[in-house]
Amino acid sequence: MSTTAVTQTSFDIKNIELADLGKRRIEWANQSMPVLQSIRKEFIKNQPLKGIRISACLHVTTETANLAITLRDGGAEVVLCASNPLSTQDDVAASLVRDYGVSVHAIKGEDNETYYKHILSALDHKPHMTMDDGADLVSIALTKRKDALEGIIAGTEETTTGVIRLRAMAKDGQLKYPIIAVNDALTKHMFDNRYGTGQSTMDGVIRCTNSLIAGSKFVVAGFGWCGRGLASRARGMGADVIVTEIDPTKAIEAVMEGYRVMSMAEAAKIGDFFVTVTGNKNVIGRDHFDLMKNGAVVANSGHFNVEIDIPALEKMSSSKRQTRDFVDEYAMKDGRKIYLLGEGRLINLAAAEGHPASVMDMSFANQALAAEYLAKNHKSLEKKVYPVPEDLDKKVARLKLESMGVKIDKLTPEQEEYLASWSEGT
Repeated sequence: MSTTAVTQTSFDIKNIELADLGKRRIEWANQSMPVLQSIRKEFIKNQPLKGIRISACLHVTTETANLAITLRDGGAEVVLCASNPLSTQDDVAASLVRDYGVSVHAIKGEDNETYYKHILSALDHKPHMTMDDGADLVSIALTKRKDALEGIIAGTEETTTGVIRLRAMAKDGQLKYPIIAVNDALTKHMFDNRYGTGQSTMDGVIRCTNSLIAGSKFVVAGFGWCGRGLASRARGMGADVIVTEIDPTKAIEAVMEGYRVMSMAEAAKIGDFFVTVTGNKNVIGRDHFDLMKNGAVVANSGHFNVEIDIPALEKMSSSKRQTRDFVDEYAMKDGRKIYLLGEGRLINLAAAEGHPASVMDMSFANQALAAEYLAKNHKSLEKKVYPVPEDLDKKVARLKLESMGVKIDKLTPEQEEYLASWSEGT
């Protein structure tokens, strides 16, 4: 990978001396991102983002680094801040600044004040385009930094939670520019959310606890794509998986997939591990903590740290201490102990390394292609949330298959005619 000397790069990171390790890890991830590599080559040649300032609020990981480098090589001027206080990989941040000339404002473990200061720094960039993971950039621009809205032509959103927030903004007439919901691309949520979240969440839980999953009762709150992936991986490791849901259709699906389905009130009595992946707040609360057995482990892999009612847990406990990295032990007044992982934040990024590069390859290919599409077409778009154009989604799938050496069939002219006609019967 080529490097670019740092010129007018702004940054607030932990330690620039970590850059050597970060560069090696960025290069390692790049090897597993062939689709993004091919798009990067196109970008270098065509410069579709020339002169465009992009402010990105994403998880600062090796995979995100390769996206930022691709955008930079397409002509964009990129500023990156963290979309979660615990998701930053400090060595990656250092390498992006030193080796690739990307401005980064992110420090792992930063407090809330610093987190929002970094978002404001990204908006100081006066972006033409925003790239969000949870819609915090858009939310802050709409509320505290309306001056930043003047130059923004479009944006993208990476997550289910962010898309929900953006659609609420659009419904209320508050969305001020068009945004592409990258999360809704088939090549994103069917793979990133399912396989990425499933594997990386299990990785985070195991790194935190070093507990045996086999034989445990593993409660998954939510059976969307993230929940499907997590339940599958937990079952694959030998857990007795229990699913909680509010959607009857998803609940039926979970039953037919062979999982036990029950209310959280029922699951709370028997679960050993609890992981929330719903995108909603207080999915596990006071009533559930009251029912949990001694030693229950609680974690979250949804975007924000509101899925677990941590203030209630704080009030219910007589003491709190850290027993392992990213493990807080809450001693309840009746003698039970409940363990909260990663402060209730994304456990797959707080305690592990996030999704594997090979699955983020497709997600970030969608991000890059969406940015190119918006640069070309933003003037014809309304102030609403758009899906990733189908042809771009299929392009990502095609490139991924090619990189894997997989060939598929094509319709013959006869088959195309048959599918387009209604006159030919049985």
